[in-house]
Amino acid sequence: MKKDGMVSVIMPAYNAEAFIAESIQSVLNQDYQNWELWVIDDASTDSTRNIVRKYTKENLNIRLIENPSNLGTHHSRNKGIKAAQGDYIAFLDADDLWKPEKLSKQVKFIQKHKLSACFSSYELIAENGNQLNKIVQALPKLTYQKLLKANYVGNLTGIYDSRQLGKIYSPEISKRQDWALWLKVVEKGGPMMGIEDPLALYRLRKNSISRNKVEMLKYNFKVFHQVLGYSYFSSFWRMLIFLKEQFLVKSKQVKNLSNEK
Repeated sequence: MKKDGMVSVIMPAYNAEAFIAESIQSVLNQDYQNWELWVIDDASTDSTRNIVRKYTKENLNIRLIENPSNLGTHHSRNKGIKAAQGDYIAFLDADDLWKPEKLSKQVKFIQKHKLSACFSSYELIAENGNQLNKIVQALPKLTYQKLLKANYVGNLTGIYDSRQLGKIYSPEISKRQDWALWLKVVEKGGPMMGIEDPLALYRLRKNSISRNKVEMLKYNFKVFHQVLGYSYFSSFWRMLIFLKEQFLVKSKQVKNLSNEK
């Protein structure tokens, strides 16, 4: 495919030896060739760094940043964003996967619709990689007010144009910072549009925050109060709106994959 704007892929990693090779390979398999991958290792204690180093020796567009101590995902993502040299910035965690057409479809979609950012549907897989035959369907259009109610952007599918928006960083909270980042993107660049096709695969891990509802609520409150600056009362009210949206509305976006084909 002809070279277009370069995409900087940001991949924070911590003790990801079981999955990171497959995640990196899914970037290498992209039919869109103009990309760079920044892997930020957050002081892993397993063989994650050694695995990544092998890829950096064979691929000049894969680079490794090594944190001297464990700083957290938000610090790692921001280090990658700061180092990024691309026209677009996209995110992939070290245990998730992209389909080969992910970047090419999104760059084309952004250019066609004159957008500053977009996202897509994605499939769910088990921790061992088995298909769960479920898809999280992207909304066709996502406004700031809708995104404020609940996070509708799968971070592994989001991409924004840094030429239009500048570099947008994660806030200094250890969880749910991706939601806050996409709120900044939409606030600055206008509504995001969603691609119906599932372009990525999200691995459901036992220790992920999406599986821990108490932790999710705790950090959602931090987004409203600490990041967005709502008062305690307003943040509590926003939490009630979130609960309604998350469990009565957003839950309907998860569909059986066999029914979608």
